[in-house]
Amino acid sequence: MAAAESLSPDQPAGPPHVPVLIDPLIAGAAPVRGHWVDGTFGAGGYTRRLLEAGAERVTGIDRDPSAIEGAAPMIAEFGGRLDVLRGQFSQMGELIQGPVEGVVLDLGVSSMQLDQAERGFSFMKDGPLDMRMASEGPSAADLVNEGDEGHLADIIHFYGEERAARRIARAIVKARPFTRTLELAEVVSNCLPRPKPGQVHPATRTFQGLRIAVNDEFGELIAGLEAAEGLLGEDGVLAVVTFHSLEDRVVKRYLAARSGAAPRGNRYAPEVEAAPAPFEQITRKAVGPSDEEVAANPRARSAKLRMARRTAEQGGAVDRAQMGLPGPKHWWKG
Repeated sequence: MAAAESLSPDQPAGPPHVPVLIDPLIAGAAPVRGHWVDGTFGAGGYTRRLLEAGAERVTGIDRDPSAIEGAAPMIAEFGGRLDVLRGQFSQMGELIQGPVEGVVLDLGVSSMQLDQAERGFSFMKDGPLDMRMASEGPSAADLVNEGDEGHLADIIHFYGEERAARRIARAIVKARPFTRTLELAEVVSNCLPRPKPGQVHPATRTFQGLRIAVNDEFGELIAGLEAAEGLLGEDGVLAVVTFHSLEDRVVKRYLAARSGAAPRGNRYAPEVEAAPAPFEQITRKAVGPSDEEVAANPRARSAKLRMARRTAEQGGAVDRAQMGLPGPKHWWKG
């Protein structure tokens, strides 16, 4: 997924590049020390706070070339304590020599990307229909212009959680080709009732679904959690900030399965032997923002933080079928 300081496109404008839930993250990881990985570097908000809290070194990773270019002033500011690498956080085990003391992942699309109309993420600003975090590979325009109606409907339904997915997919196929974000947003909006005050923009869920598909965000998420598990040393901390229920469900099930907290049987099936647990959960329940944080930064309102600490155990292969991934299994890479 994308950079730090993330949000969903339906969230109202607020202070840009504010690291969400950073205070409970720092508290849960205390004492912050050693080498940390910020797998979604973005504008460096999490990295800065980690360095200020006591991390001796942070390696930032981002697939967005603009984030790498923008990191130069911070690299100079912190001298040899900060490195920023271009790549996907699922590649952290290949990019970084472990073990490390901590990994933080802030999921979703970043405020920087939404603010840049030319990136094509926002349905509120006119721009090319792109949505690629790495600016390479098939774009959202390729997807909506070439995908068949059934495939588009599935993407919008499973990834966007949009009830009117089939109606919207039918309208997209009828109106294509599309080249601009507002063209698509208008067609989607015309398929749905006018929103009441306080409701999200009608195109929110469709744009979310397309963005997730274009960037293979859930495949990247599972691979990233596996990579973090492999890179963390004993007592190392994994912290993940999510912004919608689909992401949080995957992270919740992953940490439950890898900490021995997943159900091992029921009255219809025999209990299976507990597998080695490579994590111990720090947060038994997701941590949400305080009222004060939401008031100061409305983008934080849907955020959830989950944290776990690495044990000495090696957990073996991850059963992806149990991770709560939305959609048919064959959609996923790996």
